[in-house]
Amino acid sequence: MDARTAPAGRFAGKTAIVTGAGRGIGRSEALLLAREGASVVVNDLGTSVNGEGSDASPAEQVVDEIRAAGGTAIANTDDCSSWAGAEALVQAAVDTYGQLDTLICNAGIVRDRMSFNMTEAEFDAVVRVHLKGHFAPIHFAAHHWRERWKASGAPVDATIVTTSSEAGLYGNAGQVNYVAAKAGIAGMTITLARELERIGVRVNSIAPVAATRILGTTEAGAAIDEAELSPATPAAGAVWLASPLSVGINGQVLKIAAGVAQILEGWRPASTVEAASHAWSLDDLAARRSELFEGRSSEIPPFLAVAQ
Repeated sequence: MDARTAPAGRFAGKTAIVTGAGRGIGRSEALLLAREGASVVVNDLGTSVNGEGSDASPAEQVVDEIRAAGGTAIANTDDCSSWAGAEALVQAAVDTYGQLDTLICNAGIVRDRMSFNMTEAEFDAVVRVHLKGHFAPIHFAAHHWRERWKASGAPVDATIVTTSSEAGLYGNAGQVNYVAAKAGIAGMTITLARELERIGVRVNSIAPVAATRILGTTEAGAAIDEAELSPATPAAGAVWLASPLSVGINGQVLKIAAGVAQILEGWRPASTVEAASHAWSLDDLAARRSELFEGRSSEIPPFLAVAQ
């Protein structure tokens, strides 16, 4: 059954932006949103996995797929990691469809290298595309929703889904730029959820595992089961978080992979010792070391999962 014969979906009458939607998980998210009735702004610069070059065809091809199935979409090639590009992207959604209801931030690149060999440009580029590429469109979307809330006095019923990573939450050698950005996205998600809840915006994140261009880079030479690691699986998690089916869920990070869904929690106390006074000395801490690490290792934990 295609969009021309399917009943109205869960996003009927809604407008969604997906960044990095020309390929991989973003493409799957855009297609699923369209099947569920959303008008979709397919944003993608069409760069290489390293963030080089540009090509409008990936975004245009996704739009063609959506329209061929009877859905509604436009292509957008604004740079979501630039202030002006993010503003233009949000404005394109509002100008074309009247308002924005859902923003899924997915765009990203990798430039992997060990910290002692990484250049300033490699660090800056990855942090800019991932971290600023999330915050910039969120900033302008939040402004749009706040203005709607102020005008109506009613909650706007909007959603944001960010894209973190298990690498960002657990760490991964050779990806300090990517890990820093993805950890920042997880922290940003919780902060945004606190800030925007009162105007009716829910903000959640996914930590996806899927066969994408980025995974192909981080796992060079590794055998990949395309069916098991289909981008459609984490896309379902993201679209679920953006949908009315997840009302009441806010500020959460969902790991989503083939056959596995987990809620990941951030930094929380793992142990506590209390000093006899309010001051700690080096010797005091050394004396209490075994209590601090009782039942747990003080060494670097193993990397538990595959990065997005």
